[in-house]
Amino acid sequence: MHIVYAPDIHADTYLLSKEESYHCIKVLRLRIDDKIQLMDGMGNFFSGIIFDNDPRECGIKIMETHKEPERAFKLHIATAPTKNIDRFEWFLEKATEIGIDEITPIVCAHSERKIIRLDRLEKILIAAIKQSVKATLPKINPMITFKELMKSSTETQKFITNCQENQENHLMKKYLKGNDCMIIIGPEGDFSPDELTMAMKNGFESVSLGKYRLRTETAGMVACDIINLKNID
Repeated sequence: MHIVYAPDIHADTYLLSKEESYHCIKVLRLRIDDKIQLMDGMGNFFSGIIFDNDPRECGIKIMETHKEPERAFKLHIATAPTKNIDRFEWFLEKATEIGIDEITPIVCAHSERKIIRLDRLEKILIAAIKQSVKATLPKINPMITFKELMKSSTETQKFITNCQENQENHLMKKYLKGNDCMIIIGPEGDFSPDELTMAMKNGFESVSLGKYRLRTETAGMVACDIINLKNID
């Protein structure tokens, strides 16, 4: 069954956006009475049928709804976007498929990218939840500085990755199943000594992701995978 993103469903009928309508009618060639599945990004799935095949404003009659099971933990990754934005976008896509709740792009002392297009990144997240059949859209925050991040973190466990950290402090060993956590991934030039000191003073624990030096987007993927694997029932 075809899946579309449909935020703000509050009635038994829904009009798709112009973009989703065109895709359904002109690309997928769906017709009146065809079945379709929608998700609202807030954890809800909807089953419906097309009652109006207008390619500018496709009408859907909602037949059934069910909620996606909530995760027992929250994963928030703050990371410095890469100079090559394609690599950061790849991280967003794959992390969404694996399971992530919140992403905060950050500017660090050694950052090579200080501007992002939030609207484009949100579209990548939407495409990823559709592809992986998820109903909950990860939250992506506006870019902030490392210092601003220190003031906003409220998670139970807070980690900052450090390629120089001893293997005894591996994230796999330090994270406790079921806890909400934030993990900070540094830029391609790593964190500055001042940033590491600031993080320690604000309750972050320095952890390793392994003995090899990883690219920023790879480190984000490894961290995401570890937290999800640790929370398997």
